Amino acid sequence: MNQREGGKLSHTWWGGGRGTCLPPLRRCGHRGILGCVKGLGIRGPDLPGPTPASTPSPAEPCSLAPGQQQAQQVPRGVVRAGGGASLHQPGSLRGSSPSGAAELTAAGAWKGSTAMSPLLYYALPTLGSYVMLSIFFLRRPRLLHTPWFRAFCPRLGAHRGGSGERLENTMEAMENSMTQRADLLELDCQLTRDGVVVVSHDKNLSRQSGVNRDIGSLDFEELPLLKEELEVYFSPGHFTHGSDRHMVRLEDVFRRFPRTPISVEIKEENEELIYKTADLVRNFDRNEITIWASGKSSIMKKCKAANPEMPTSLTLSRGLWVLLLYYLGLLPFISIPEKFLICFLPTIINRTYFPFPCSGLNQLAAVVSKWLIMRKSLIQHLEQRGVQVIFWCLNEESDFKAAFDLGATGVITDYPTALRRYLDNHGPPAPSY
Repeated sequence: MNQREGGKLSHTWWGGGRGTCLPPLRRCGHRGILGCVKGLGIRGPDLPGPTPASTPSPAEPCSLAPGQQQAQQVPRGVVRAGGGASLHQPGSLRGSSPSGAAELTAAGAWKGSTAMSPLLYYALPTLGSYVMLSIFFLRRPRLLHTPWFRAFCPRLGAHRGGSGERLENTMEAMENSMTQRADLLELDCQLTRDGVVVVSHDKNLSRQSGVNRDIGSLDFEELPLLKEELEVYFSPGHFTHGSDRHMVRLEDVFRRFPRTPISVEIKEENEELIYKTADLVRNFDRNEITIWASGKSSIMKKCKAANPEMPTSLTLSRGLWVLLLYYLGLLPFISIPEKFLICFLPTIINRTYFPFPCSGLNQLAAVVSKWLIMRKSLIQHLEQRGVQVIFWCLNEESDFKAAFDLGATGVITDYPTALRRYLDNHGPPAPSY
């Protein structure tokens, strides 16, 4: 109970038990908190014990009003325990109570945020500037790169010479494609035992002729005729026929179509095949209109060494590298030496193209590749840099439309007549990048 005696304030309280009330420390005057604590008889590590004079009387109850009792706060460092009070160091208090642990956690978080704030202060603006620059140059690549010169613009490419309308890789198939104004012939090459470069997709003759022999084990004159009927690889269940069943030499193709652009794909690491093909291209003065194509970087390296004047297409690993750079935002700042990206269109997976024996894997590949590859901003960026994008092997009108809507230069198909009809009726004009 607080009483005024002779104009002075005196304090009376209980000194122990659960109902202990402590005096308002703000009224302790010049003695300060330590003086009040000593007067209360509170023990601490640096304080002497209580004196008899300062021992509170146990007979007088606390006289604080209810509102004052709720507002009264125990000073920091003062703990009531076992009917008394003691003064502890702040460190021991924090470590010995849940509220102290919370204080330590809050303090640690504050220190961590203080340490991180300079990093965020510089990192966030830097990251934002990088993203803005990347998007800016992705849309305007010519500010950083001179686009490749286009010796030709292949809108209509004939896969294996046009294998959906005539027997694949025959002179008859190529002639038929040229009547449809094909801009590109897509061919694969193999080497015979006597060193002749022939046009053939398969190394083994079983599928094409029914003879289980490798082309490399026979001379050119010993090569068998093709079957009278062959299934179209990218149109399962569809078969093609033709009167011409002879395999042809690459030299004969160059002679028959001297100024027609041709993509020559090399599937085997056969240096003799690579160098003979390169020599044929030089001899027929076709360096600018004959494309080196291969899925393997090791083969492409040898092709470029054999004839560096021929334009090249992106290999599988190089194509994945371009995709990675695109998603990291680095593609606008990296040079691309290849002039062509000849890539499958993801929409044909699990419909006409089955890269895996398992249906589930094909479905997954279709979803993932569609999400990764079918990006209009990526295709347009490559086109503006002079890298012509050609999708294969599309045999349906819906796929033609999907490819050209993305901004592709052209399409490779088994059915040149169908693609020519689409281009004449619906096809967009050739890009003018």
